[in-house]
Amino acid sequence: MSPHDPTRRDALRAAGAGFLGLGLPASLRPEQVLHHAPRARRVVWLFQSGGPSQLELFDHKPLLLERQGEDLPPSVRQGQRLTTMSANQATLPLVGSAFAFQRHGQSGAELSELLPHTARLADRLCIVRSLTTEAINHDPAITFVQTGSQLAGRPSIGAWMSLALGSDNPDLPTACVMVTKNKGGQPLYARLWGSGFLPARHQAVQLRSGADPVLFLGDAPGVSRRRRRRALDALARLHAEEAARDAGAAARQEQYELAWRMQASVPEVSNLAEEPDEVFQLYGEDARDPGTFAANCLMARRLLERGVRFVQLFHQGWDQHGGMRGGLATQCRETDQGSAALVEDLARRGMLEDTLVIWGGEFGRTPYCQGPLGGDYGRDHHPRSNAIWMAGGGVRAGYTHGATDEFGYSVIQDPVHVHDLQALILHLLGIDHERLTWKHQGRRFRLTDVHGEVPSALLA
Repeated sequence: MSPHDPTRRDALRAAGAGFLGLGLPASLRPEQVLHHAPRARRVVWLFQSGGPSQLELFDHKPLLLERQGEDLPPSVRQGQRLTTMSANQATLPLVGSAFAFQRHGQSGAELSELLPHTARLADRLCIVRSLTTEAINHDPAITFVQTGSQLAGRPSIGAWMSLALGSDNPDLPTACVMVTKNKGGQPLYARLWGSGFLPARHQAVQLRSGADPVLFLGDAPGVSRRRRRRALDALARLHAEEAARDAGAAARQEQYELAWRMQASVPEVSNLAEEPDEVFQLYGEDARDPGTFAANCLMARRLLERGVRFVQLFHQGWDQHGGMRGGLATQCRETDQGSAALVEDLARRGMLEDTLVIWGGEFGRTPYCQGPLGGDYGRDHHPRSNAIWMAGGGVRAGYTHGATDEFGYSVIQDPVHVHDLQALILHLLGIDHERLTWKHQGRRFRLTDVHGEVPSALLA
C-alpha cells in the first residue's frame, strides 16, 4: 500500500471543497497508512552531529589501553578505506579511552563516567553497539541517516512519517526541528529535514530560540488578525480557481492556513516560562536559556504532548579529531542531563510507552589515534562500528545489542545497518518500510532505498 500519487483530479476535488475558514477540507488531510498495529505514535531523535566516539561512551575496549601505542594490526583493518585525514599517517597507533566505564542497573549496561544522568536510565535503554554505514565523511553520512541516500534530494525521515501518518494537531507542523544555538562544527542544511520530492507540506519546520521561533511567521506591523484572515480568504478563492491548472495551488493554500494557525499555537508551545521549577531541576538550569540543548529537550516534550509526531534535535560539535578529553567532556555536560530528563519526563507523563527516543550520530570513531599519540588525542571517522541508544516506543528495554571485535574496529555480532534502523523506526510506527513508497521520475522510492530489514531482536 502506498499513499496515492497527487493528480489533477485531486487538486480539482480539493478546490471544489473550498479553502475558507480556519479548518482544512478533509481531502487535504493526509490519511494514515498503517500496515500493522503500531507500538509508537511519535519519535524524538536527539541527533549528535559530528560522530560521538562510541569507544569513550558505550563500547568499552580495555585492550586498547593494554596495547596503547601499538600499530593497528593489518589483519584488523584488512586494507579498508581510511579518510584523507589519517590515510597518510606513518602509523595508526591504538589509543584507549581516557574515561572510566562502569556497569549500571539490573541490566548491567556498561556506560562511560561522562554520562552519569544517562546511566540512571540503564534499565530503560536499548543500546545498539553494532550500527554500520557506508559513508565515511560527514555530509554523505548524515544525509544517509536522515534520508536513506548519501546524495542530497531525497525526503527526510520526518517527511516520510508525515506522508504516512499525517498530523495529530492541525495547528502545529507534523515534524519540527531544533538546532542547539552557538555551536560550531559540521554544517547542517535544511535539506536534512526537507520534503525532497514529496509535497512541500511534509517538510519539517525549524523552531529557533528568541522572539520569533519561526521566521516570517508574524504579521507585518499594522496588520490585524482580522485583516490577515480576510487576505487569506481572498487568496483561497484565487487558489481554488488556479487549482484546475496548477495542482500545487492546494498545497500552497494549506501552508498559508497552517501558518495562520501557528501564529497562535507556536507562541504558546514555546513559552517555557510556564513550566514549574521542578521541571527545570530535572532538565537542569540550562533549560531556562532558550536554544540550549536542555531547553530544546524540554521544548521537544511540549511539542510531543501537543501532537507533533516527529521532533529532531541537532547538537553539533562531536567531531573530536583532537582534544578528545576536553571536547567530549564538554559535549556530554551539554547533553547528558537534558537527554536523560526527556526520557524521565516522558515516562512520568505516561508518554514513553508510545514515544520512541533515539540518541546518536552519523558514524563512530576509529580505535587508533589521529595525529600524535598523547593526552590531547583524537579519533578519525569510522563507519564500520557505531553505537546509539533508544528508549520507549516498543524497543527492548535494559538490552545491549551487538558486539564489535576486541579493538572496536568491526562488528562481529548482530550488525544493524542504517537502513535497518530506518526500517525499525517505521515498523514501530505501524509502517512497512517496503510498502511506503512515492513515485518520482518513473520509479517508486522509499526511505530504505532497496534494502533493510527490521532487527526483531530490538523489539520489546
